[in-house]
Amino acid sequence: MSESWLDGLAAARHELDRSSTAARVADLLRDEITDGRLVPGARLPEEELCRAVKVSRNTMREAFRLLVQERLLVHEFNRGVFVRRVTADGLADLYRVRRILECEGARCAPDAPPEALARLEAAVRDGERAAAAGRWPDVGTADIRFHQALAALVGSPRVDEMTRHLLAEMRLVFHEMGSPREFHEPYLARNRRLCDLIAAGDFAAAERELRSYLDDAEAQLTKAYREQE
Repeated sequence: MSESWLDGLAAARHELDRSSTAARVADLLRDEITDGRLVPGARLPEEELCRAVKVSRNTMREAFRLLVQERLLVHEFNRGVFVRRVTADGLADLYRVRRILECEGARCAPDAPPEALARLEAAVRDGERAAAAGRWPDVGTADIRFHQALAALVGSPRVDEMTRHLLAEMRLVFHEMGSPREFHEPYLARNRRLCDLIAAGDFAAAERELRSYLDDAEAQLTKAYREQE
């Protein structure tokens, strides 16, 4: 396993809050998953992680427990803790919930504050810049940020939290697609179109486009899962 992500965790150690250390460790690990640095099937070495972020084994195990509940990790008896692989059934449920949260974001866009709309544009630009530089895993990260920004248009901290957990699972699905460029490149233009429709105030068209987008992505991913069976 590459140690670069462990180094990143160690560097972020100062952010940990003593009153909720396990939750903050879980946040750090979830971010590693969302940003694509922890991949499905990766084993999480408890001792190394404890040393990296300077927490006790009990604290680390509580962080693991939180992420198991979020379906991001799995504990295998006598083997350890691993990053979870999302099943085909899990994929269908992810998209079921994404439609609820993200389409509500599109409906709430008329009342969203300017800074929330700006986050949409920023995520699209991040993806376009990453693609131009050939950094396709970073395109995947920008795509996650874009969909988080869409759901954030609802203006609900609870929706934001649900979406953050949900899209961390989605990043695990992305790894099943093989070539990041082949999967992500077509959606760059669709993210741009969605962003432009919302910026132009055509919210009904944006919601229709989003539903079509999610339908197409689910169908593509489901096909890939079936081909692996």
